[in-house]
Amino acid sequence: MNRIGAEWRAARAGETVPIVDPATGELLAAMPLSSADEVNDAVRAASAAFLSWRRMPPGERIQPLFRLKALLDANLKDLARIITRECGKTLAESEAELKRGIENVEVAAGIPSLMMGATLEDIASGIDETMVRQPLGVVGIITPFNFPAMIPLWFVPYAVACGNTVVLKPSERTPMAMNRVCELMDEAGFPNGVVNLVQGGKDTVTAIIDHPDVRAISFVGSTAVARFVYGRAASNGKRAQCQGGARNPVVVLPDSDMDMACRIIADAAFGCAGQRCLASSVAIAVGDAAAPFSRKITENAAARSVGNGLYAGVEMGPVISPQSRERIERLIAQAVAGPAHALLDGRDAQISGCDKGYFLRPTVLADVDPSSDLARTEVFGPVLSVIRADSLDEAIELVNRSAYGNMSCLFTSSGSAARKFRHEVRTGNVGINLGVAAPMAYFPFSGWKESFFGDLHAQGTDAVDFFTEKKVIVERWPSDWSRRF
Repeated sequence: MNRIGAEWRAARAGETVPIVDPATGELLAAMPLSSADEVNDAVRAASAAFLSWRRMPPGERIQPLFRLKALLDANLKDLARIITRECGKTLAESEAELKRGIENVEVAAGIPSLMMGATLEDIASGIDETMVRQPLGVVGIITPFNFPAMIPLWFVPYAVACGNTVVLKPSERTPMAMNRVCELMDEAGFPNGVVNLVQGGKDTVTAIIDHPDVRAISFVGSTAVARFVYGRAASNGKRAQCQGGARNPVVVLPDSDMDMACRIIADAAFGCAGQRCLASSVAIAVGDAAAPFSRKITENAAARSVGNGLYAGVEMGPVISPQSRERIERLIAQAVAGPAHALLDGRDAQISGCDKGYFLRPTVLADVDPSSDLARTEVFGPVLSVIRADSLDEAIELVNRSAYGNMSCLFTSSGSAARKFRHEVRTGNVGINLGVAAPMAYFPFSGWKESFFGDLHAQGTDAVDFFTEKKVIVERWPSDWSRRF
């Protein structure tokens, strides 16, 4: 169903995409591929709603956000179950995703302060200057399958709190969670047309980007698609923030707490089945760290419980589709055909009671060539590649050689090494003794190089700047004005 203006509508398009539980192969729903005409209907509804929504005082605009936050908290368990069924991650991972999304609702509710401008009196004799922030209008938001609730909540709360209206297209693989969140938005009291939901695929995305009344695009997905969306949006005169792919390295020094490091890195590499943009997919073991790290990380990976994310005790669910599983298995095969060898091979996984699911077990590959396809490719699956380096300088050089720049992490007990690392690595998010350096909602979700296209990132004050444009007013009111007429 599409949410357009005041009503939920069945899509007019006849073509649909099956939504399948990746743990069981069960058909959950059929998602329609909406047409450009339906995108146009949504943009018209958003444009009409913008006229009154932008004039609502910010203190009133945030009241539905407060109610939405309470509704998301109250429905967290049910929403987590929806995410797990359509996405495959564990219930604990789904709940954690929602909590991080709710953080953004909380931060966006501070918009009366975050959106304040600036004033300076007497920039010249009798002249004052003011800068105010005003909403853009209709914004398009296009989000991926791997965090079907959290990533829309990176954008929607800030966009609407700033006075914009929204046309949201969730992933065609995982559309059900945001359908439910939009129902909660209705219950929270957002006016009709402020948040519109259009289901669809590539053609729907293109229609949103090309629509002349859409002022800005927020996107998260692969680097190839992020580059396309950014370029097309820019050519249409729109501002865009496009989060791309990643190949996130963790560097392990010999002085690190090896047990802690391996436990954390296993969670970072294999959590969400490796399907997150901050997954630690490359481990660079420095010097004498290589042997103990390889042994302990393999032990941690082998002990990880794999199965249906709805079941207690499961630590890793399936990947999203059979095509994704086949692609990951093909990358593993290419790696082990070369100099790399598998310390743990997760292919051909047999999971009791889940014979129709899309499962891999954790895979650890040693002696991966830094110049190989595997070392340069975003695997987006439960595969950790181990690379050896002789020094911290060499490890930093390997980090910086990557085309991606989303995140890098260092494990050490040396403050000097940590300072050097965070100063020299060219990645937008940096973790020290952390495996997933995910920024809180009041910090920007940074990303460099081919992991991000744009200037202003998701979350926090970056989001406020992205969803507003600055207007400068220069005023003179001479005290003897009345005597001049």
